[in-house]
This record gives sequence, structure tokens and C-alpha cells, in this order.
Amino acid sequence: MKRLFTVIALFAAVLAQAQNTQEAAAEAAAALSAAEDVPVKVEKPKYWNSTLLTNINFGQTYLSQWAAGGYNSVSLAGNLDGNVNFARGKMIWNNRLQLDYGFMYSADKPIAQKNKDRIYFESKWGYETPVKHLAYSATLDFKTQFGNNYDYKTPATSKDDDGNVIEPSRADWLAARELKSGFFAPAYLNIGLGALWTPAPWISVNVAPLAGGAVFVTIPELRYTYGMDLVKDSEYTDRKEAHTAQAYDQFKKARMEFGAQLKVDMGWVINDKFSYTTQFTAFYNYLTPKVEPRLTWDNKVFWKLAKFFALTLSTNLIYDPLVIVRDSDKDGVVDSKGVQFKEFLEFGFTYTLSAKH
Repeated sequence: MKRLFTVIALFAAVLAQAQNTQEAAAEAAAALSAAEDVPVKVEKPKYWNSTLLTNINFGQTYLSQWAAGGYNSVSLAGNLDGNVNFARGKMIWNNRLQLDYGFMYSADKPIAQKNKDRIYFESKWGYETPVKHLAYSATLDFKTQFGNNYDYKTPATSKDDDGNVIEPSRADWLAARELKSGFFAPAYLNIGLGALWTPAPWISVNVAPLAGGAVFVTIPELRYTYGMDLVKDSEYTDRKEAHTAQAYDQFKKARMEFGAQLKVDMGWVINDKFSYTTQFTAFYNYLTPKVEPRLTWDNKVFWKLAKFFALTLSTNLIYDPLVIVRDSDKDGVVDSKGVQFKEFLEFGFTYTLSAKH
């Protein structure tokens, strides 16, 4: 009898264990089924990448009983460099906007002078070809400035009744200045179709054998300086003659161009504190085959010295055979054309924003 009770107890234990196992299996199956119903979160691809670099630079010079001479001066300049880039599959689309503006005040002139003024936008689209590192491309770039720039010539002095020299006033300086450029005077617009070659991440070469462009000059008295042609049926046959006669309405507001463009971009990022970028552009106009190409070369060195402070060196070089750099020599008879060059070395506050979306 005792053995029978033992067997019954063992059998009951086995049944209980089996039931527990079945319940556990059922719970596991239910949990697995519930897990299958929960949607798996897939991270959305990020095709856009944007950055914005800002700089505010301040300079100051103070002299007191300085034997070598000089003038007290202050300067203030700002810069924005924004990039918005898109990449998906075989297609890329890169956009960049650069804005520069600055002025200085020197004790030798009772006026503030603008020394930095630039608006530059460029857009580059590319689609990969079967050839490695080569893509079809379309480019657009536009360049002008915010406002008027002047050449401040020293005004003539006068004397009072006692023979003392009267220093020129602010009004005298403003009257003697010579207008050199302005908003949309000039403005350059170029559109090109061709091929984009990127043999390495730090270099890209864009060749556009079909490039259309336009040069705009909205200020009439500057149209001769920037190579505008005479209007159709003009009463003058020579550009110089119309300019000398101040017949500014005889010049066209715009000049259309059709030719080929070469643009080379290179950039090195040594680390998160030091970088160098350069861009060289050449445009040859098929409509004026005897005229030399228009060349531009821009460079920028950025060195971040501390978290919010940086040293920036930038240069801009332009050679445009149609632009009159100086319209007379000492005899007043020669138009001068040459290389235009501008350089800035600045230290100041910097901050960078970046995002991917």
C-alpha cells in the first residue's frame, strides 16, 4: 500500500510539472506573438548635410606720440559661410553661400570706409556615370556685393584769411570720392553643363563646354568700366568717346556671354582646427574669341585657436580683360587693365552650426 501511494504521488508530481511546462510554453508563445506585432523602428535615411560658419572680427590701432607716424584706426568685419549639401544614390547637389561685409575708420579721414563687401552663391549638381569618379554636372554661380564702394581721393585744401591751412571736412571727402562699384554693378551670373571629375575627396574639377553667362551693371556711370557695349543705333561709334562725353545712357545694362568654363575646387581639413580651401575659375567667351579668358582665384585659410576664436586669411584674385582698373595714366590718355587682388588677415569670434536631416 505504501508503494502504491508513492507511485501515485510521483505520477501527480509529473502531471503537475507537465502542466507548468505547458503553461510556460503558452506564455512564451504569447509573448513572442506580441513581440511580432510591435513594429520595428527603422531609422530614416539622412540625405541632407548643412553647416554654417560665422565670423566676427575686430581690429584696432592706437598711437600716442609715435615717432614713426601713423593714424589711430578701428575695423569691424563679419562673414557667413553656409553649405547645404544633398546626396542620395548616384546624385549629389551641393550649395554654398558666402557673405562678407566690413568697414574701417582711420583718423586721417573723417569718414568710415568699406573694406569688405561680397555676395557669392554657387550650386553644383552631379549624377554618376559608369566611368569611375566621373559625373554629369550642371553648375550655377552668382556674384555681386551689398552696396557702393568708393575710392577716397584726398580733397584739395584751402586757406583762411590768415594763411592757415583748412583741413578738408567730411563733406569735402565725400565730394572727392570716386564710385567704383555697387549692388548689381557689377553682378555675374554663370550657368554651365558638362562633367564633374572627383579623383579624390579633396579635389573636384568641373569642365563645362556649354556655359552661358551674363554681366549686369545697373549704375550707368560704371558701364564703361565693366566693359558694357554701346546700345544699338548709338550716336557714338567708340566706347571711350561716349564715356568721355558722359553719355552713360548709350551703354547697355547687361552683356550676355556664351562659352566654356573650368572650375577647380580643392580643400584640406588637417583637423577640426585647421583647414584650407581654394577655388580657381576660368571662363572663355566664344562670342569674343580674341579676348583673353576671365580668371578668378579665391583662397581661405581657417585656423581655430580656441573654442570660439579663430584666425582667418583670405585672398581674392581677379583678371578680367574687359574691366578698366584705371582709366587714365599720368597723361590722362591710357586705359589700364590688370590683375585685381585683395587680401584679409583677421582674428575674431567664430561659431559653427551643423546638422544632418
